[in-house]
Amino acid sequence: MEALFAITLGVLAASGVYLLMRARIYPVVMGLTLISYAVNLFLFAMGRLGTGVPAVIGKSAEHGDPIPQALVLTAIVIGFAMTAFVVVLSLRALGELRTDHVDGEESR
Repeated sequence: MEALFAITLGVLAASGVYLLMRARIYPVVMGLTLISYAVNLFLFAMGRLGTGVPAVIGKSAEHGDPIPQALVLTAIVIGFAMTAFVVVLSLRALGELRTDHVDGEESR
């Protein structure tokens, strides 16, 4: 299970960095989104995933750690807001500059 998580995190992070290095607006937005997904999975995995472990509520010898879950939920909300802001910012730049190149000018 740990190897699957490590491979998934590596693929998401590598894909996100690759898309960030593209020179177009939409791949940059997708790259930021993939990197935020990788960070969310990393935070969730650091909470020591356990199957069949109840939440904090209830009487049990073991319970799930609520801190990584709260961090991931907060990161999801912040990531959604960041993605919406970047999309609106890119649409405005597309309208003003008439190009979707990140630098604002096409390389010839």
